[in-house]
Amino acid sequence: SLLFHMTQAEVCPPSCNCKSLGEMKGLQIDCSSRKLKEVPALPVSTKRLYLQNNSLTTIPPGAFDNLLSLEEVKIFDNPWNCDCHILYLKLWLEDLSETSLANIRCATPAPTRMKPLKQLTGNELGICKRSLPIKCLQFFWRDLILIAAAIITLILVAWAQKFSKKLVCQIKLSQYASRR
Repeated sequence: SLLFHMTQAEVCPPSCNCKSLGEMKGLQIDCSSRKLKEVPALPVSTKRLYLQNNSLTTIPPGAFDNLLSLEEVKIFDNPWNCDCHILYLKLWLEDLSETSLANIRCATPAPTRMKPLKQLTGNELGICKRSLPIKCLQFFWRDLILIAAAIITLILVAWAQKFSKKLVCQIKLSQYASRR
């Protein structure tokens, strides 16, 4: 059987229908009208991908990057959330399929409702505010400690310099006094 010859990366997603386009020609993956909320793991040899009429709101960045033989994709009729997270899909479709991009309309947020994704600008897509990950906070505290240490060191150096000048003055004065 065909499935037997496929490698693990070539297994048909359980929620989809898969059809071979002939030996070494790739696969047609039909996941349309399945109420999918996210894109399933797709075989690397996917050549045609049908994801239309589902409940997809976004595509995670990198989700399609390994589908190097993909030639056709249909992803219209999904309730796309056109905020900054949709930028990956927009840029990816600009490279792969202008017609597929032209068919995508936004469902949310309200200002973008029913607008074609193709026409949205960076301002309309909004800016994603990311909260600082823990690592950044660790660097922040480390940097704060290093800055504090540098300031204390500078104060000590300035104090030592002032104190040494005072000491030099006192030594010179005592030498001058002892000569008289």
